[in-house]
Amino acid sequence: MKRGFISQLLRNPIYAQADLDMYEFFKSQGTVVVNEATDFAGTNGCYLNQGRDVQERKNKHLKDQILVLAPSEGLVSSDTWLRCRKKLMANKTFQGGRKAKNTWLAGKVKCGRCGYALMSVGNPTGVQYLRCSKRADSKSCDGCGTLRTREFERFLYGEMVKKLSEFQTLTAKRETLNPKLTALNMELARVEDEIEKLLNTLTGANAVLLSYANSKIEELDTRRQALTKEIAALSAETMSPEQIERLSVYLNQWEEIDFEDRRQVADGLISQIRATDEHVSIEWKI
Repeated sequence: MKRGFISQLLRNPIYAQADLDMYEFFKSQGTVVVNEATDFAGTNGCYLNQGRDVQERKNKHLKDQILVLAPSEGLVSSDTWLRCRKKLMANKTFQGGRKAKNTWLAGKVKCGRCGYALMSVGNPTGVQYLRCSKRADSKSCDGCGTLRTREFERFLYGEMVKKLSEFQTLTAKRETLNPKLTALNMELARVEDEIEKLLNTLTGANAVLLSYANSKIEELDTRRQALTKEIAALSAETMSPEQIERLSVYLNQWEEIDFEDRRQVADGLISQIRATDEHVSIEWKI
């Protein structure tokens, strides 16, 4: 196989079997995804429309590009394609438009009070703190309190080690396609998307809209929690010994592995974190 074709395989989603992981990856990079999450069934490839305004850096930034499912089937599993793509994006010369850089928990940790994302920001002394994005935008949340990013990362690392130790002796069957798990993940993506849209309507909303949105968000969040627990139970049943071993090796070599590998470990174990300086709630995938 020629080197140029291998390069295309690593960059072009037309060759990947697009599943829910592909959908979430491109959404996290700021790509405009035309199809619904339920359409990403793990069979077809995707067309990535780079637009007229994207030129020499078209392969390095995915933000504002357009992704649409293709009629043809993909050749490479999404897991393999995403691993290669993320490795490429970890290089300083190959950064994604919304690539996390300050913490490997980016996208996982939310404010324990309002549910908005926590972002890691530095002060003049160079210390990084987790800050509520809603409070930063509109001051309409009391915030998460004082959470130092590095201390919080160390705490989460310890929690991941303890959680994985529960599965060290697990005798699991090899991972197979589980239609029920796929359907649950798709429904979870839909519910989280609805919650995100409702949260975005709250700024400047009147009392009537606030009341409706808060009630709907509470209803959706209850469903999200139920889905997360069901997904965690199914994921634990189908997690293979190879997956457990891989995650265990990464955790044992934590100081040696790179930033992107740490993000992948967190993604493999954690669905979402709600945090304040008084309480931390972790929703596990296993």
